[in-house]
Parts: sequence; C-alpha cells; structure tokens
Amino acid sequence: MSPNFIDYVKFNARSGHGGAGCLHFHREKFVEKGGPDGGDGGRGGHIILRGNSQLWTLLHLKYRKHVIAENGHAGEAQNRTGAFGKDEILEVPLGTIARNAETNEIVCEINEHGQEIILTPGGRGGKGNMFFATSTNQAPQHAQPGEPGRDEWVILELKLLADVGLVGFPNAGKSTLLSVVSAAKPKIADYAFTTLTPNLGVVSYRDNKSFVMADIPGIIEGAAEGRGLGIRFLKHIERNSLLLFMVPADSKDLKKEYDILINELRKYNPELLDKKRLLAITKSDMLDDELKTELKKEVPTDIPSIFISSITNQGISELKDLIWRTLNN
Repeated sequence: MSPNFIDYVKFNARSGHGGAGCLHFHREKFVEKGGPDGGDGGRGGHIILRGNSQLWTLLHLKYRKHVIAENGHAGEAQNRTGAFGKDEILEVPLGTIARNAETNEIVCEINEHGQEIILTPGGRGGKGNMFFATSTNQAPQHAQPGEPGRDEWVILELKLLADVGLVGFPNAGKSTLLSVVSAAKPKIADYAFTTLTPNLGVVSYRDNKSFVMADIPGIIEGAAEGRGLGIRFLKHIERNSLLLFMVPADSKDLKKEYDILINELRKYNPELLDKKRLLAITKSDMLDDELKTELKKEVPTDIPSIFISSITNQGISELKDLIWRTLNN
C-alpha cells in the first residue's frame, strides 16, 4: 500500500490550562490601602482543525502522537490579563471527520477550505481578585485558579470529497478511465488490485466547467465482511454525489456482477443506494454491433447505462455529458 495515502490517524490532544487569576492590591507612595487590582488569567490554548483544499491525505499527522497546546499565563497586577496560551492549528484535507476515540462519537467535520473548528478547547483563565470586589467586600482575599485543559484521544478519518465515485470489481477499467478524462496518473496494469489507494482527478467539461472523480480500489464479493481490501475504502464512497458503476464488456454475467456490487454497498451502508447511479460498460472496443445488441439485453433497466472504451475514447464525451446532466439534475 502506498505510504503517502493516510486516511486514519489517532493522537492524544491536550489543550492548555487556563492561567490563574492574580491576588494583588494596588500599592504606591501616599496610597496606604489601594484597592484590589489582580487581573484575570489567560485562556489555555485550543487545538483547532483548519480545512485546507491543497491537502488530500493525513500523512503529515501520522507521526504526531501528541498534540499539546500552550497553557494560559497568570494574571498580573494593575488589572493586567494574562496572555492566552498559543493555539495548536492542525491543517487537514476537506472531508476530514474527528471522533472521540473512547466513545467513537463524531465531534466535527471539515468540509470547506479555511473552515476552523475547535477540536479540544483550552481551559478558561481564573478571575483575579479585582473581579470579586463589591461595595461590601472591597478587599477580596481570593482569586480563581485557571480551569484545566482537556486531555483526550482523538481519531481523524478522511472521507474523500468527490462528485463522482467509480465503483467496480478490480480490473474493471476504473483507473484507465480516470487517466483518460483527467490529469490524474493512477497506476494501471492488467491484474487485480492495481489500485491500492484512492485517486482523485479533476475532469474538465464544456465552458470551463469541471467535476471531481474518485477512483476507489476495487470491490469484491464479501468486501463488506472484510474480504479483499474490505471496507477500508468503501467509506470514501459515502461522500460522492454520484456513483458510476463500471462493469467490463468481457464479464461472464454483466447483470450478476452489477448486482454483487449493489449488494456489497447495501451491506456496508444501505443509504449509499439512495445516491444517483450510472452504469458504464467498459472495454466496449472489443464489441461489434451484434454483440453490443446482445449485451444490451443483459443491462439492468433501472439505471442509465452507456457503452464506453477508454482506449479508443468511444462514448467518453457522451459519458461526461451524462454525468454532468445527472449531477445537475
């Protein structure tokens, strides 16, 4: 598996403690009993996630097992508030989900460039004794300690954001299609499981329009139970607006292959079947008109389908049109 595509990291997040409030009374020449002037403590540093559209993997966080923000500084005399602890900002790809490692509860999602969400908030600073001064207590003898920060284990999980997800058995021609319609350079070879990590490509369309296509590693029967590459990459399909099923023309049973793919998605997450779907019969350059007519009888009737060949570009323009219409319907 490529070491450069990391879609799961787990680390210890420790936000900063709040600074203590200051217990102090004003003192200067000729002022015998100045009032309280202890300032508040500074807030502890947050741990913040920030979306970055230039990133597509969590590789840069793989070896950070501890992310620690700075503690807030204590308040000072003359009602001076202590400095805030420095925040720790983690840049993450769009489509990143943060979970609490103990409860598995989703804490937040990052879906926009520049979006910032506080993952682990820092502790509040304590109040200085000036805060507690009242008409009946003009010389308070106490100040608050700072609030402790949080210490928790966090999981970051990446689900690729793409308009179109390619779904098919290994060696169905997914990587070849992506390389033809975009500038992506996925590994292509004539054997199963050539693609071991998802690949993204931007597909140019008419009038400077474009959409994003994701090549997901091939699914096999039993993937939802962990066979083959298992469900490791099925999660990436959850973020796609449209699923493009790909079945090669030389398949022994075109409809059965499509049904197996549908069944694996249903077992993994039935909501995936609510997405828009298209079917591409790949490697169609090996078909003559007679064979194509015969194959059309096997094609499922409940899904728009098209015959394509990434080698000869047969049907590629029509496929782009069909995808664009479906995405914008």
